[in-house]
Amino acid sequence: MYGVCGCCGALRPRYKRLVDNIFPEDPEDGLVKTNMEKLTFYALSAPEKLDRIGAYLSERLIRDVGRHRYGYVCIAMEALDQLLMACHCQSINLFVESFLKMVAKLLESEKPNLQILGTNSFVKFANIEEDTPSYHRSYDFFVSRFSEMCHSSHDDLEIKTKIRMSGIKGLQGVVRKTVNDELQANIWDPQHMDKIVPSLLFNLQHVEEAESRSPSPLQAPEKEKENPAELAERCLRELLGRAAFGNIKNAIKPVLIHLDNHSLWEPKVFATRCFKIIMYSIQPQHSHLVIQQLLSHLDANSRSAATVRAGIVEVLSEAAVIAATGSVGPTVLEMFNTLLRQLRLSIDYALTGSYDGAVSLGTKIIKEHEERMFQEAVIKTIGSFASTLPTYQRSEVILFIMSKVPIPSLHHPVETGRTGENRNRLTQIMLLKSLLQVSTGFQCNNMMSALPSNFLDRLLSTALMEDAEIRLFVLEILISFIDRHGNRHKFSTISTLGDISVLKLKVDKCSRQDTVFMKKHSQQLYRHIYLSCKEETNIQKHYEALYGLLALISIELANEEVMVDLIRLVLAVQDVAQVNEENLPAYNRCALYALGAAYLNLISQLTTVPAFCQHIHEVIETRKKEAPYMLPEDVFVERPRLSQNLDGVVIEFLFRQSKISEVLAGSGYNSDRLCLPYSPQLTDEDRLSKRKSIGETISLQVEVESRNSPEKEERVPAEEITYETLKKAIVDSVAVEEQERERRRQVVEKFQKAPFEEIAAHCGARASLLQSKLNQIFEITIRPPPSPSGTITAAYGQPQNHSIPVYEMKFPDLCVY
Repeated sequence: MYGVCGCCGALRPRYKRLVDNIFPEDPEDGLVKTNMEKLTFYALSAPEKLDRIGAYLSERLIRDVGRHRYGYVCIAMEALDQLLMACHCQSINLFVESFLKMVAKLLESEKPNLQILGTNSFVKFANIEEDTPSYHRSYDFFVSRFSEMCHSSHDDLEIKTKIRMSGIKGLQGVVRKTVNDELQANIWDPQHMDKIVPSLLFNLQHVEEAESRSPSPLQAPEKEKENPAELAERCLRELLGRAAFGNIKNAIKPVLIHLDNHSLWEPKVFATRCFKIIMYSIQPQHSHLVIQQLLSHLDANSRSAATVRAGIVEVLSEAAVIAATGSVGPTVLEMFNTLLRQLRLSIDYALTGSYDGAVSLGTKIIKEHEERMFQEAVIKTIGSFASTLPTYQRSEVILFIMSKVPIPSLHHPVETGRTGENRNRLTQIMLLKSLLQVSTGFQCNNMMSALPSNFLDRLLSTALMEDAEIRLFVLEILISFIDRHGNRHKFSTISTLGDISVLKLKVDKCSRQDTVFMKKHSQQLYRHIYLSCKEETNIQKHYEALYGLLALISIELANEEVMVDLIRLVLAVQDVAQVNEENLPAYNRCALYALGAAYLNLISQLTTVPAFCQHIHEVIETRKKEAPYMLPEDVFVERPRLSQNLDGVVIEFLFRQSKISEVLAGSGYNSDRLCLPYSPQLTDEDRLSKRKSIGETISLQVEVESRNSPEKEERVPAEEITYETLKKAIVDSVAVEEQERERRRQVVEKFQKAPFEEIAAHCGARASLLQSKLNQIFEITIRPPPSPSGTITAAYGQPQNHSIPVYEMKFPDLCVY
């Protein structure tokens, strides 16, 4: 019976007749639109027939594909597309199954046109929002097939481009269809991401080739539409933009693997472009997840070539700068910790010449060069990322980096031996370079927050190391912190300008917080500047940095008291060059003279005291005529002109403290402080950092004790107070203070340089003397009450009170009641 019905068209089911009627006799005539409208109306009126319509269309399409009747294949797919767009009933799921079967059949074909046709139909289907969910639909085949099409290697360039674009569009359709449907197979699973993401990246790699094929700018818009790279980028952005918090890792891991497998870290251009796309596509609150993935990947590649690690670090730098504008969260210190750890590993690799610690002489030179490039990349990354952080996070990073700098004077020991010393030195230099990068451009109105005590102590501890390069880094770091108005570049060269107004300095009044900072740390800073000036290994850069530091302190942190102290400090530096107790070379002595001239010329114009400016100007003019080797214009040049005979410097060439004190005192400055020559307080750093040694503690105690000792008073003969005595005391007050300072210096020097046995004997004698004095005080203050029974006579005939217990006393009868 069924066979008879199949032969007679009138007896066939209506849906089949309607389907057959949409196909014309000649495929070139296309779909019969009137009959297609009837089929659509029938499907909407009887939705229960929709699945049968789909099955019958699928049957016809498969038959036509097998018979190579591609015109009817196109008509069938057009009919399916129209039915999909029109029907959204509950029974559409079964129709979709037939539709997907037909699309899969086209994609399996070797004909590029059928593949493109099937892809276009799938994309139209992907844009349809279904009313009812599907519980059993699978897209695994489509992910695999579309990914394969993305890697097409067809001989015809135009066909290859179309197939790749179809594959990208298909992947985009799969993502749109499944990403927000919890009932579908999870597209974020690694099995799918490992196919989708590399396919998109593969097409992104050919962006330059695609652009080079564009014949002229007029055709650029058309070519842009046909460019697989542009389409792949849009698809990748859409994919990442839809990623939730828990899916970021699965989307980023294939990117890292692809870059590893194709060695794309070393040129780093493509890798940087990929992660820029990623960072700008994902949600800002997910940025730190990408940073964590890159950090983990950097750790995983710790033993890879330096060029690979450098590429990862530079990509990390670009990603971190973008992430800093969003939410970085707790990954800030994690990032710096990882970078500093990689920096230390790189130093070890450079020293040993091998990643496993074994020395390899054949490759050491090459690896040192590569590791140096990697270290510079790490330092650049640290600086670029830190520059985007807010002030409070930047302060934490600065303290964190400083805590990693190995300092021999602190509690943790540093490595000894040649290898250990080299490692310590390289580590110090690299970390200080990183710290300089972080401090550059650092803006903080409160210097107490910018330079806290624990940070400043550690930093200045490195300022007195023998290594000249390390000292220079410390000076540059201090300058970066203090320079808050961008005046640093104006002091890059040392000179004696006749008018500093040409510098256009930005000067603000010293704030209260700055005043507190200088009261607490000024002597510490002065001490290190003074001792840095006395280093024999200083070169021109050191003196330029010292000049810049002095100038910036005068502009940023100076009040009247600080100005006076800085003048005293520079005059003391002049004395160092004149007396030359350190046996400095001629260049260093001339440099100190020139440094003092340049700074006093600057400070005199800042104070705007005419007499002070006149004195400085007179000395500079005298030096220009008779001693140009004491001025910066002749010293700090490529070929300095020096004088080997600096021991007979006449007083006219020197800035005189007495003259400066006189002229400044007349303008209201503290004359007493100006008259005191500067001498470094050798225990300031230890006292502020709470690391005072036992010997220094005793020296301070003995100094105070010797100052207030009764024995000292007995040694000084009593004088009759007369007019001549008072006059002599006033006139010789300066000399007495000089003697007092010299005595203090001798006491401190004794306890620093004397043998331990001598110090112990001296302290023992002082301790016994102190104990005897205490006994006398106790005997006087805790004297027993007088005895009612009278006194007794001591052994030496002196009356002594003798205390009798109350219960042994005999009271008179009158006292008894």
